[in-house]
Amino acid sequence: MGYTLTEKILREHLADGSYELGKEIGIKIDQTLTQDATGTMAYLQFESMGLSDIATELSVSYVDHNTIQVGFENADDHAYLESIAKKYGIYFSRPGNGICHQVHLERFARPGKTLLGSDSHTPTAGGVGSLAMGAGGLDVAVAMGGGAYYLAAPKVIDVHLMGNLQPWSTAKDVALKVLQILSTKGNVGFVSEYTGHGIAGLTVPERATITNMGAETGVTTSIFPSDLQTKRFLAAQERESQWKPLAADKDATYDRSLEIDLAEIEPLAAAPHSPGNIIKVGDLDLAVDQVMIGSCTNSSYVDLMTVARMVRGKRLPEGISLGIAPGSRQVLNAIAKNGALSDLIAFGARILESSCGFCIGNSMSPCTNSVSVRTSNRNFMGRSGTPSANVYLTSPVVAAAAALTGRLTDPRELDMEFPGIQMPDHFDIDDRMIIPPLSPEQRARATICRGPNIGQPPVNQPLQEDIAGSVTIRVGDLITTDHIMPAGSRLKYRSNVPKYAEFVFEPLDKDFFSRASSLRDQGFHNLIVAGLSYGQGSSREHAAMCPMYLGVKGVIAKSIERIHAANLVNFGIVPFTFEKESDWDLLPEKTNIRIPGIRKSLEKGLDSVLAHAESSRKGEEGVGRKGENKKEEELVLKMNLSRRQRMILLAGGLLPFTVMSRK
Repeated sequence: MGYTLTEKILREHLADGSYELGKEIGIKIDQTLTQDATGTMAYLQFESMGLSDIATELSVSYVDHNTIQVGFENADDHAYLESIAKKYGIYFSRPGNGICHQVHLERFARPGKTLLGSDSHTPTAGGVGSLAMGAGGLDVAVAMGGGAYYLAAPKVIDVHLMGNLQPWSTAKDVALKVLQILSTKGNVGFVSEYTGHGIAGLTVPERATITNMGAETGVTTSIFPSDLQTKRFLAAQERESQWKPLAADKDATYDRSLEIDLAEIEPLAAAPHSPGNIIKVGDLDLAVDQVMIGSCTNSSYVDLMTVARMVRGKRLPEGISLGIAPGSRQVLNAIAKNGALSDLIAFGARILESSCGFCIGNSMSPCTNSVSVRTSNRNFMGRSGTPSANVYLTSPVVAAAAALTGRLTDPRELDMEFPGIQMPDHFDIDDRMIIPPLSPEQRARATICRGPNIGQPPVNQPLQEDIAGSVTIRVGDLITTDHIMPAGSRLKYRSNVPKYAEFVFEPLDKDFFSRASSLRDQGFHNLIVAGLSYGQGSSREHAAMCPMYLGVKGVIAKSIERIHAANLVNFGIVPFTFEKESDWDLLPEKTNIRIPGIRKSLEKGLDSVLAHAESSRKGEEGVGRKGENKKEEELVLKMNLSRRQRMILLAGGLLPFTVMSRK
């Protein structure tokens, strides 16, 4: 029986464990990437391990998220990141060079390599046949130091593509179709692997759009084979020597299969407030206030050239704002040289920096109660920076049609021919905004720049014998890491955990910080109760780190998404799931919870524990308070943990575990 492409790459990189479906394995990581919103803490953690050098083939530090420098904090972080790169032999992509995923695809990603990135959209590199995964910054720091990255040997979905895309239907619509089929939950432990004759007609940038948005389904990663399209792209980037053919064996078996006829794909949109809320554009007829084109999903050369051709010689209607963010300096240079940039400017577009800006809500927030059409990958409520805005995710051609007409419009209804822009055979290569690693002699003389916003990573204490505390907050289904740790302007505190922790759950409950810190200071534990798919979205480890700082010892949920569950373990927070989902109803906020013998349960390798929940039907509720008519319930909580994860939890987290292991 043959292997899938996923299994081939994982087996080739196996560093710990035996390959058995669903069992934890450790793999060697060839490349890492970080971005400034998560990378600052990742490098602080790397320093805390006492390592003197990176052990990967290549590591790249990108600055692409918080490039707007209001106050000193972001500039301080950028200076720290550049100095760290010089000290430890890391490539440094300077602010303005572009979004990490697009730049990495252009300049560094290679077929068959493993890539671990501190950003959930790292699977973008699957467009060239790289096995690329998002993870928390601490996992990336360990990988940079030569440690294995651990995951459960995944199941693989065969996404079989047939036919060819028709004019006005795009790779973004394919990604949205996959989301419509798989949804945003229930896919933990899977990899989406693309096969079929239909892939031959998709360029690498188109494939990268699909693997990028695969992150929204919750799969571990998505990957395309390396074929002649891959070779063509690498040749255009002057990297043809790095190409090699890769594909699944002809007799490979998959755990699930789905077929998509590309000829039947129509222009689609993700309606508010989830990437999985898919609807045909033709079924929408809405006035639009804002259009934003760019992000790591859709800002390639062909994307922007297509938009420029559609709007050339026309004028942006009154009352509509249009912003365009090229994904990389390479793309910006290309459209500047051929005149497309002038066409966009003449139309009325606001040309933005090559960064993540509008996608994470730190710029270009729409007006109150507005409709914003965006080519990015997430439309969670408030992510745009405006809680009342309604964000629709579409392809660039649908976004351009909205900018032309002022309404969400199926582009097939426009009175124009499809532009049919082709990917060039050669890109102008200019890597001057990427600082390569210094020589060992230069690195020895390099000093690290630490401004006042650069803190230290918090280190947790070993897990106590019992958990005894209170439900500090109870939330429902589909809670994202943006709900837990707001992005936007708050991200500037990412390297200052005591300050950033003040905003935990701010979008849902502005009083959470005061309640949690008060209970922590009294010596009680905080617990979070959640519904389905808790921790969707970003790989931002601060969504575990800051709750840990506030004394959170456990999350009890109906289900927890892969990256966030790993981050919880990494920071000493036990990820529990209900044996019976209906028990969620037994744990309202302020319920007192005791989980006796949790440490011994982990040491014994038990996969479930008994929790005692006590709530008041009358009077005062909460830890340490005496009320009347107390009612105690017993419920079973499951722990789906490997032996290694149990040891990490016992140590208090991955950082103390790693430091202990090195002694």
